[in-house]
Amino acid sequence: MAAFEDVSYGRRSVRFPESQTLVLADMHVGRDATSDVELPMGEGDDLIDRLAERLATAPTDRVIVAGDFLHSFGSVPYGVPETIDRVASTVEGAGAQLSVVAGNHDRLLEEVSDVPVTDSVALDEGALVHHGHEVPEADASRYVIGHEHPAIAIEGDRHPCFLECRNQYEGAEVLVLPAFNRVAVGTVVNSMDAADSMSPLLIDMDGCRPVVRTAEETLRFPGLGTLRSHL
Repeated sequence: MAAFEDVSYGRRSVRFPESQTLVLADMHVGRDATSDVELPMGEGDDLIDRLAERLATAPTDRVIVAGDFLHSFGSVPYGVPETIDRVASTVEGAGAQLSVVAGNHDRLLEEVSDVPVTDSVALDEGALVHHGHEVPEADASRYVIGHEHPAIAIEGDRHPCFLECRNQYEGAEVLVLPAFNRVAVGTVVNSMDAADSMSPLLIDMDGCRPVVRTAEETLRFPGLGTLRSHL
């Protein structure tokens, strides 16, 4: 089996069908308060509606937020606790369990919510979900992380993308998720190398293969080492 052949790609999220687990990263609740970008329906409603849509596509037993549930390092903007409560209620209403992995932006999360926070979550499929900002305490042969907010630029347009990365930290495979919050425009990966990466789990960007999920299909590109000369 290929490293992530058992993963089902959605819009800014992935599903592990065997364990009925939905994983997303970098919700960055409160990001709109510090950004010039405004979503037509508001950040909170946008996050909730898209989460509910993902939960409705297939039976889900567990939802994992792979870090940076919050955005602010300092004070928490108005409405953020309510949005976090709505996320938890949406997951619970779908009959699923919510797990939150600690990200580097989540230092105030326990002050505004009673959602349990952990360093990482091990999946039955043998993957470890971690935020990716540091090396996790637990070892794994496959990691699912966020933190990087990857996007690929094609003919001047920026598309949020996943990265399937082989032979990374201690030979592990790493799957990088795009930010779930649409206010986060993404970090362009076209010319990115290991020195540009923010995660210590990524050591060879040439071995990273972008994957873009559109409304109709999943588009898989060659590894960045091959792709760069064509973009």
